[in-house]
Amino acid sequence: MEARLSVSAVIVAAGSSARMGFDKLTAPISGVPAAVRSVLAFERAPEIDEIVLVAAPGRVDEFAALIGSFDGDITKLSAIVPGGATRQKSALAGVLACRKAADYVCIHDAARPLVSQETIRAVVRAALLYGAATAAVPVKDTIKTGRDGFVESTPDRSALFAVQTPQAFQKELYLSAVQRAGDDYSDDCQLIENIGGDVFLAEGNYQNIKLTTPDDFAAAEAFLRMEAAK
Repeated sequence: MEARLSVSAVIVAAGSSARMGFDKLTAPISGVPAAVRSVLAFERAPEIDEIVLVAAPGRVDEFAALIGSFDGDITKLSAIVPGGATRQKSALAGVLACRKAADYVCIHDAARPLVSQETIRAVVRAALLYGAATAAVPVKDTIKTGRDGFVESTPDRSALFAVQTPQAFQKELYLSAVQRAGDDYSDDCQLIENIGGDVFLAEGNYQNIKLTTPDDFAAAEAFLRMEAAK
């Protein structure tokens, strides 16, 4: 029987939390630090074989201690590595720290701690089929483009998607795209787009929010209470 392809998760926790006003990655959500919630989500995903956590330079030991306090619940973590000066450099540091045997990498922002098992599964399966995939949801609002304070145009909402993480890629495709990148991107999918590759839009989840402002913590707590009540 053919061996299953290996998938490594890279969880990027190297941000500065500048817009939050406090460290959002170590702040608790229902008693569990946000970054730990993200790690646990991939720990529980059967599609994931390995987890690499990327911390801000100078915070590797801090995150090691944080993860260590949940040691009995986390077994797939193979490394905690320092990130780079940008999101793309941090993601790359994580990918380079993955096992050489990894066939695919699944990159996720630690600031999205409510990622579901269904979303992880959908993105990984799509990447296995198409080489590159991202979680995405249709936008709910009417979107306007603007210039100088005025509406310039109204794109067709049916063609617009809000892109989330995780984003998964065939590892060699990702590394090749990084080598050919002419710019530094905030979104890993742009690397693949830049070399003319296709990225599949896998079904995301509206609860897979990114912690950006204090209001997002209140929303995350509310989502967890709603799930617990089901």
